[in-house]
Amino acid sequence: MPLIKIDTIEGRTEEESQALLDATHRAVLAAFKVPEGDRYQILSEHPAEHMKIEDTGLGIQRTRDVVFFQITTRPRPKDQKEAFYRLLTEELSSQCGIAPSDVVVTMVENSDEDWSFGYGRPQFLTGEL
Repeated sequence: MPLIKIDTIEGRTEEESQALLDATHRAVLAAFKVPEGDRYQILSEHPAEHMKIEDTGLGIQRTRDVVFFQITTRPRPKDQKEAFYRLLTEELSSQCGIAPSDVVVTMVENSDEDWSFGYGRPQFLTGEL
C-alpha cells in the first residue's frame, strides 16, 4: 500500500513499462518508507485520443510520454507527499527519459478501514498489519 494506478498513452515496450513501474516503486520506497514488498501498481495504456491531459492554465507542454498517476493511500504528511512528487519525477526522468512536465499526480486518501488485502479481512484493523 499505497495503490498506484498509472495511465499512459499506448506504445511503450515491455521493458519501458517495467522501467516505469520500477522507477515509481523506488520513489514510493524512498518517500513513504514502506517495506520493499509493499507494491500495488496497475499500469493501463490508452489510445492517444482517449487521454486528454492538459496544463490547467500553467503553460505546461505535454508530449505523448505524459503519465498520469492516481495514488490511493492512507493519510501522509505534506513533506512525504512533496518528497514523492520530486523523487518520482527524478526517477522517471533519469531512468525512463520522461520529462517532469509529463508527470501528473493526484493523491486520494482513505483510512485503515478502507483496505482489505485478502481473505475478506481488514488487516489494518485486525492487527495483521
